[in-house]
Amino acid sequence: MRAAVLVSLLLALAGAAGAQEPPRQITVQGAAQADAVPDLATVTAGVEIRAGTAADALAANSAAMTAIFAAIDAAGIERRDVQTSQLGLNPVFEPYREGSEAPPAIVAYEASNLVTVRVRAIDSLGNVIDALARAGANRLQGVSFEVAEPKPHLDRAREQAVADARARAELYARAAGVGLGPVVSIREAVDMPGPIMMRAEADSAAPPIAAGTVSLSAQVEIVYRIE
Repeated sequence: MRAAVLVSLLLALAGAAGAQEPPRQITVQGAAQADAVPDLATVTAGVEIRAGTAADALAANSAAMTAIFAAIDAAGIERRDVQTSQLGLNPVFEPYREGSEAPPAIVAYEASNLVTVRVRAIDSLGNVIDALARAGANRLQGVSFEVAEPKPHLDRAREQAVADARARAELYARAAGVGLGPVVSIREAVDMPGPIMMRAEADSAAPPIAAGTVSLSAQVEIVYRIE
């Protein structure tokens, strides 16, 4: 009998606990961005060569890339800032002829080799690209700009994002006629700046380079207790 009463009491307490109201909370998001002048550039360039045989295409490409690496060394770029990013050897087929049942024939082979170079002195980027072109590079795959030490700029954006979230929460609480309590949780999402990309045939003239600024963004989701 006592056991039955105890079980009934426990069930009643469990039911009461389950019937409690959900916590009174407000969830807001804040965002901010900090602009910074980039101090690091990355350029991807290389050589694309066609020849009658795979061996000839690869040999010609290798010779051209040897000159490319020599130009990179002459530009003062350290080897730790140079990395092969693409290496390929592919057949080139004749154009499709409508009505032909024969498979397209191989007319040549194309060898490609691209290297990604980090340039730590942005004001020399145009000269580096010019040196690559003069050494034989005929592909400029892309250029991007970054900030070598993004943390101070991200921290500034984070502080501003939290302040933005706080202002939103205070506005909603005031409009709803409630008091804003302490922070329950904070969740962050950081957006790194995307690369500024260019793709073109490289030529022998040093191109003008405008680095501009990059934006480092921070986003936060903050949950406040409502009082």
